[in-house]
Amino acid sequence: MDEQSKLSYKDAGVNIDAANEAVGEIKELVKRTFNDQVLSNIGLFGGLFQPDLHGIEEPVLVSSIDGVGTKIKLAIMANKHDTVGIDLVSHCVNDILVQGAKPLFFLDYIAMGKLNPTTIVEVVKGLTWGCGQAGCALIGGETAEMPDVYQPDEYDLVGTIVGIVDRKKIIDGSNIQAGDIILGLASSGLHTNGYTLARKICFDVAKLKLEDSFPGTNQSVYDTLMAPHTCYAKIMQIVIKLADVRGMAHITGGGITENLPRILPEGIGAEIDLSTWEVPYLFHFLKETGNVDDLEMLRVFNMGIGLLFIIPEDHLPKVLKAFEQAGISAYIVGRTIQGERKVYYKGNLKYAQPN
Repeated sequence: MDEQSKLSYKDAGVNIDAANEAVGEIKELVKRTFNDQVLSNIGLFGGLFQPDLHGIEEPVLVSSIDGVGTKIKLAIMANKHDTVGIDLVSHCVNDILVQGAKPLFFLDYIAMGKLNPTTIVEVVKGLTWGCGQAGCALIGGETAEMPDVYQPDEYDLVGTIVGIVDRKKIIDGSNIQAGDIILGLASSGLHTNGYTLARKICFDVAKLKLEDSFPGTNQSVYDTLMAPHTCYAKIMQIVIKLADVRGMAHITGGGITENLPRILPEGIGAEIDLSTWEVPYLFHFLKETGNVDDLEMLRVFNMGIGLLFIIPEDHLPKVLKAFEQAGISAYIVGRTIQGERKVYYKGNLKYAQPN
């Protein structure tokens, strides 16, 4: 083959130099999440982490993996990438939190059609912010440029969280009894679920643009739809020490309808009073504009409740006091009952009025 016909990886669409540039820029960001338990620097083949097992009699590792889903398409549309990392970390941390685990470290994977160092740095800023909020270290990641899989401006973001819990303190719902109280914590919005339907309603039906004002609110469409996923780790770690938290459910895809039964033991159902919290106007807009019935809304979206947890009734006063002192609203949304392992709804959803 002559000199003029030689091919490089860059000619095929993969720019190794751009990848190295991105890694160079994110090193300092990532180091900010390190603690004394991180034993490796960025660039090794694997991240090294030595967990502090003080006070843990039977350590059990808890792990979870997830992605941001089609919410990432909004970040791409707006060319703003600094919050999807927060979404990813918060989602993963909440998934292990509900089993009583404390997060230890996080790993990320970014796949792009055309590697853009600026985009990667913005994504990693969100990841490091999320890790800082949750108290875990970002100890490694992978960036892949795949022009044959993604369009040039497209990318996907996936993450893995590893946490730890003492075996005797695992929360799995097995101790839930009929008559226990179910409390809910507010979500910040859609979190990371239901975006395929939400985008269809907002952009195909309502013909909104990201820079428009979201109907009935004082925010833009972008700010309303891209509100970062709430991380419940810090407050719930306090509550777990205060009370007998018998079960927790992260309200993600499937809503309350499908997520709450996952933690209920046989013979126990959950009665949820839909009138006990105010559903943000965002959900009312999606319901009315998309002509979506309430049961479908409850199965697709979180409806303003991002986390449910279950405690015995006599522990309720001290739990409510803890939330009051923290300035966080907790809603008493129902109780457990004898019955099938499913959610029994009563009352009507109370939607917030437009601003």
